[in-house]
Amino acid sequence: MNFTINVWRQNGPKEKGGIATYKVSNISDDMSFLEMIDVLNEQLIIQDIDPVVFDHDCREGICGMCSMFINGEAHGPGRGVTTCQLHMREFKDGDTITIEPFRAKAFPVIKDLMVDRGSFDRIIQAGGYVSVNTSGNLPDANATPIEKQDADAAFDSATCIGCGACVATCKNASAMLFTSAKVSQLSLLPQGKIEASERVMNMVKQMDLEGFGNCTNTGACEVECPKGISIENIARMNREYLSASITSK
Repeated sequence: MNFTINVWRQNGPKEKGGIATYKVSNISDDMSFLEMIDVLNEQLIIQDIDPVVFDHDCREGICGMCSMFINGEAHGPGRGVTTCQLHMREFKDGDTITIEPFRAKAFPVIKDLMVDRGSFDRIIQAGGYVSVNTSGNLPDANATPIEKQDADAAFDSATCIGCGACVATCKNASAMLFTSAKVSQLSLLPQGKIEASERVMNMVKQMDLEGFGNCTNTGACEVECPKGISIENIARMNREYLSASITSK
């Protein structure tokens, strides 16, 4: 398979970027999208051109590092997959593929397709944890009974890998789906209810400080999320935030 690749090249967050066009050939339809980028980079290195910089790690759809906006979609065509799980058989021989970084004020470009998602880390640092006693006198993990529906909902929320597709897809660059998933996975469980009010207030505050936009219930974030995180989490977080706002005064 042969492709024309339009890829965003940018030397740094303060540099002006632009689209560069390359050709790749003899691409197997069984290759992952990242393997195709590897082939392109090998070609560029041989031509004494700087390779395209992009984030990647596990290449198994777990770590959330591979953030690419492919032909106008976060992680490219298909649903329920990250960029590393996207295969070249999803494209047709001779296609032109345009690759850009995830774009948001809170995701500044480091170089080419790599963006700084440290804003997500700071939201987690603001409250995405449970304070526990680590003295060694801890109860068994299964000693606290939890309703199955709550356990299932918490688990579903915890599958968020923090890739940022929700932000890149949202017309407002909102991080509500990510933040609400992290709030929900803890607030639904007994261990997380103690700090629930403080958590939601702090995490939402940090989300706003990072410069993310507001949610307008378009629902594109849920559609493009590789893990299918539900926007029900956003409704849950809004309820918790309202309750915490009232009780904290």
